[in-house]
Amino acid sequence: MLGMGWFPGTPGGLNRYYRSLFEQLPNATGVVIGPAEDAPASVSVYGGPSLALPRRIAGFAARARRQMAEAEVIDAHFALYAALPLLRRPRPRVPLVFHFHGPWAEESVAAGDGSRSRLRLRARIERSAMRRADAHVVLSSAFRRVLVERYRISPWSIHVWQPGVDLEAFTPGERGAARERLGLAPGATVAVCVRRLVPRMGIEGLLDAWERVAPTLPAGSTLLLAGDGPLREALTKRAEEPGLRERVRVLGRVTDEQLVDAYRAADVAVVPTLSLEGFGLVVLEAAACGTPSIVTDAGGLPEVLAGLDRSLVVPAGDVERLSERFARAATGELPSRETTRTYAERFSWPALGERHEHLYRRLQRGERDERPRVVYLDHVARLSGGEIALMRLLPRLRGVHTHMVLGEQGPLAERLQQSGVSVEVLEIASAARDVRRNEVRLGGAPPAVALSTAAYVAKLTARLRALRPDVVHTNSLKSGIYGSIAAKALGIPVVWHVRDRIAEDYIPKGAVRVVRAMIARLADGVIANSEATLATLHRHPDALSWVIPASVDPPAQARVHGDGPATFGMLGRIAPWKGQDLFLRAFASAFAGGEERAALIGTPLFGEQDYEHELRALADELGISERVEFRGFREDVWPELARLDVLVHASVIPEPFGTVVLEGMAAGLAVLAADEGGPAEVIDDGRTGRLFKSRDEDSLRDGMLALASDPGERTRLATAARDALGEYAPDAIAARLEEVYEAVLAARRH
Repeated sequence: MLGMGWFPGTPGGLNRYYRSLFEQLPNATGVVIGPAEDAPASVSVYGGPSLALPRRIAGFAARARRQMAEAEVIDAHFALYAALPLLRRPRPRVPLVFHFHGPWAEESVAAGDGSRSRLRLRARIERSAMRRADAHVVLSSAFRRVLVERYRISPWSIHVWQPGVDLEAFTPGERGAARERLGLAPGATVAVCVRRLVPRMGIEGLLDAWERVAPTLPAGSTLLLAGDGPLREALTKRAEEPGLRERVRVLGRVTDEQLVDAYRAADVAVVPTLSLEGFGLVVLEAAACGTPSIVTDAGGLPEVLAGLDRSLVVPAGDVERLSERFARAATGELPSRETTRTYAERFSWPALGERHEHLYRRLQRGERDERPRVVYLDHVARLSGGEIALMRLLPRLRGVHTHMVLGEQGPLAERLQQSGVSVEVLEIASAARDVRRNEVRLGGAPPAVALSTAAYVAKLTARLRALRPDVVHTNSLKSGIYGSIAAKALGIPVVWHVRDRIAEDYIPKGAVRVVRAMIARLADGVIANSEATLATLHRHPDALSWVIPASVDPPAQARVHGDGPATFGMLGRIAPWKGQDLFLRAFASAFAGGEERAALIGTPLFGEQDYEHELRALADELGISERVEFRGFREDVWPELARLDVLVHASVIPEPFGTVVLEGMAAGLAVLAADEGGPAEVIDDGRTGRLFKSRDEDSLRDGMLALASDPGERTRLATAARDALGEYAPDAIAARLEEVYEAVLAARRH
């Protein structure tokens, strides 16, 4: 195991991780740079930080080569020291595992080294070491994305394994005694931050936030700042300024015993990192002591707290949001110490050691993971219907290797990353990405769109050549067009996931002919989200095609219906074809002068903002503006649906599927939808919901009146709807998706 230093002689998360993992591997030998007074005999220690860098590198390499001569597996943890010995492995067939703890080159820049030549040299050293590896281990999906996007490492070789925590060293203990030893007031609010004191850790912003909130806290409230680094002197001076004096204590470097006391004494820990955070071991250490942490959304930090409390995550660098979260923590809005400790117990060093030993054995035997490798394509990273549908499925796929390539940065990339899905962004020009379907005319796409698409096809072809997937799965109409061309150029089978009706009432006539022809000639298999969608493709009866609907994972509790005036709502993108104007007119006709309320949840996309202005004007004209709420975009739809009694789906063009119908059913609402397209396939009229005549204001009005006047009927429909959702469960839909890949690959082999 080629390390960097030995903890605690050389502090830092990398060195603590290296030692903890080493101690789980009884047959391991290691090489580190000193000091390492308590290192076992199986660790070869060379020199120390006082040695000149060239001597350190050369001496480390000499020690490493001697140990590597007998090694069955090499496991490297720091590129600078590992690069030279890895240039000439004693036996080329010896497997190499590389642990990526962070982009060393970029971290140097963040620490203040502005030399471009040194940056390029460090980046070259990193790539040289990592590209020799047979497998890579990272602590978070955030760092997997860094490896894929910046270093072009194959996603199939990367293992995301969260670290463990020493549950015997870090324990809850008695808070009062810990505060007494540290001289802290019993009733004060205490926060602790344990960080290396460098700019990217965000300590300056932390002090700004604490200065804002400290005057509102009980007397004696204190922020403990533990750690060392270049900023220590400046931060110590800042702590003496009037707004922070006696409210901040800079502890400097502390022993493990002092660290445990600080965690036990604190109400909350804080990790205010601005960038390049791979995981955050300190979050687990604090949690093992029963202390929850407020963290930023930098790197892998949100993943650490995903199973505890997402409200503990604030935007990196947002002083106001951090101070607000401190204030809420001071009032007790935190997970309990018992819950926090239980959460920490999930992270086991012995389990991580077993994973590594299994990986080492598999690499020695030359075994390859035989699961099919599937690359998913989408041109956008916005949280729209098709993107949300796929996002729910990807974490549930167990029988395939998954990797997502998006055409833009956006919230979908972050959500996929935080749910453990491998993702990268390969930017597509906005001219091609954002063209609206009604802008496509007979005779082809506009020249700028055609050129941008051609350029992207070339870029994507090169990327797919490097990724070498078994299947390409396109998740949108645009990605189907460019993705199938790129995949076919390489002989990779393509699955088109068609979520749009390929009909002239939905896209221009010329585009209908082109898309149908491309699907017929380029798609090895087609998935449609409904029978209505599949029917528009005009596929040959023998062609491989499936109807697989979207999935939904119901919230734990359904809506509890009351007897008061009903609230009707629409959820989804604000667009003319979605029929929000029809909804408002029918609502005004049904409940003129009544107490019923209406809500529109969603936002316009793709230049449709004028339509939202028209809807607001229409509400004024109809005299219902005081009873209509425009709620805007909501990422978490369940609290919004809980405010409704009836969900209305009123698209004036047949909806390909209508995922919001499933969400309304899952939330325990009565659903009233148009009798065309996908919703008519999902709803059993009169049993799991109600259908009205599409585009008919009177029919919609009558449906609203009937449901408004009968709370018992709303409850009956909602109960039946939730009972019918088993076939739409994410695990069930994911299993059907895996069957598609098996069939496509079998057909290709045949």
